Amino acid sequence: MKNTPTPHIEAKYGEIAETVIMAGDPLRVKLMAERYLENPVIFNKVRNMLGYTGTYKGKRVSVMGHGMGIPSMAIYSYELFNFYDVKTIIRVGSCGSRQMYVNLGELVIAQGCCTDSNYEDQYNLPGHFAPLADFELCRKAADACEKFGYKYHVGNVFSADIFYCEDERKANWTKMGVLADEMEAPSLYMNAARAGKKALVICTVSDHILTGEATTAEQRQNTFTQMMDVAFALV
Repeated sequence: MKNTPTPHIEAKYGEIAETVIMAGDPLRVKLMAERYLENPVIFNKVRNMLGYTGTYKGKRVSVMGHGMGIPSMAIYSYELFNFYDVKTIIRVGSCGSRQMYVNLGELVIAQGCCTDSNYEDQYNLPGHFAPLADFELCRKAADACEKFGYKYHVGNVFSADIFYCEDERKANWTKMGVLADEMEAPSLYMNAARAGKKALVICTVSDHILTGEATTAEQRQNTFTQMMDVAFALV
């Protein structure tokens, strides 16, 4: 028996597609539904975390918000994977560059993620888990970027529970070649691994940690469409 609706998603079982493209900002989700989906039908309004199901080039796909941070992504992705039988989740979001060669507006495909979160502690592993993207999705995303002519980078990101961090050691992630900071990948990748599902994070660089450059909230909401093009190319 499916545990649906859940405390956070009011959809009935079967109303969500096997592939879900997620974004932290519900307004970005609304933009994706209007821009990419044919005949979108809303399936969730709980906490204003909007979710829609429609078709893209004849294929059934859903889009949904996940909020900010590892814990929020953990809740939504867990319920989608385990209660709604979602097979694939692709996150599209923003990130802060950690490298001088990774510029504003360029895409970062998170092949793996480093984190200071203790999310993995629940699994009682005799060591540290390395959260990784699904390789097939990662490769197809890179191929889509090549096809579209979009500037992209593939590699490690750093994901933290803390946005305003006072620990100066955080800068050491740059020395380890980490491309950018974001805040959701670990719980998504770990939930996918535990459930035997597929996941990928594609981000647009919204700000630069080293130079101080930044985009506006309006730009982040309305103009970061290249990552969406790539995500929908994977459906």
